[in-house]
Amino acid sequence: MSTTLLLVQALNGLQFGILLFLVAAGLTLVFGVMDFINLAHGVQYMVGAYLGAVLAAWTGSFWGGLLLALPAALLLGLLLEWLVFRHLYARDHLSQVLATFGVILFLNQGVKFLFGAAPLQMPVPEALSGGVRLMEGLLYPTYRLAILLAGLATAGLLWLLVEKTRAGMLVRAGATNAPMVSALGVNVDRLFMLVFGFGAMLAGFAGVMAAPILSVEPGMGDNLLILAFVVIVIGGIGSVRGAFIAALLVGLVETLGRSLVPDLLRLVLDASAARQAGAALASMLVYVVMALILAVKPAGLFPVRR
Repeated sequence: MSTTLLLVQALNGLQFGILLFLVAAGLTLVFGVMDFINLAHGVQYMVGAYLGAVLAAWTGSFWGGLLLALPAALLLGLLLEWLVFRHLYARDHLSQVLATFGVILFLNQGVKFLFGAAPLQMPVPEALSGGVRLMEGLLYPTYRLAILLAGLATAGLLWLLVEKTRAGMLVRAGATNAPMVSALGVNVDRLFMLVFGFGAMLAGFAGVMAAPILSVEPGMGDNLLILAFVVIVIGGIGSVRGAFIAALLVGLVETLGRSLVPDLLRLVLDASAARQAGAALASMLVYVVMALILAVKPAGLFPVRR
């Protein structure tokens, strides 16, 4: 593999890792603070992509679609929390898994009923079209670099919010010992609702940013949800810093693995066999890395102290 192609794949891996972080950050807060397994978090990423595509078409502007999709994703998350999820907090994890899986089925069929099974397209904003010359022979898409910068800025703002504000202090305290926070007079139900809504908005933001480069279609968040769970397990449940580091790691391993493993296997196998075996091994690589990390640090890279 050439140096140019390796750099492109590394940038693609970082960009994919940023999208994973935006989904996993809300998921790790919900799981860490509320001890609530929300399988429907991936479908909120899908709903964000649909909201962005539809609202961008309605306003005639990517930016208009983005600005309207974020509060819409937040409101939808709060509505789901009020209608469904708050009734499951006291239930066991199996009940939460079954109920949120039902939400996945309902929302997937809902968008299919409203918009059909055909993928929707969201145009790249004109200001971010074209490419940036990173080196001789390498013109990298401007929009993908914008996703990287937007994700890094969001990660910085989220760190400031969690680490430097009173609301963030309550979230961290809730992740450490929710019963004690409740005993100190904090309205834990309201805290849970805000955390859930904020997590849904982050997932929706990831969906809107991914919409111009991916097909917006029913079920698009299902595979991403699996990787998001891998991220929070590697990073440490409830840790935003851990989710950020683990998301970049998973994004790089997932992207570079699919490019490098078949090339390495061509050294010992013919091209057809290397391609087939490489695809199978590359899909396993993330889980192998997770197993190795958990063998050394069973609580993840940056576990929340309890």
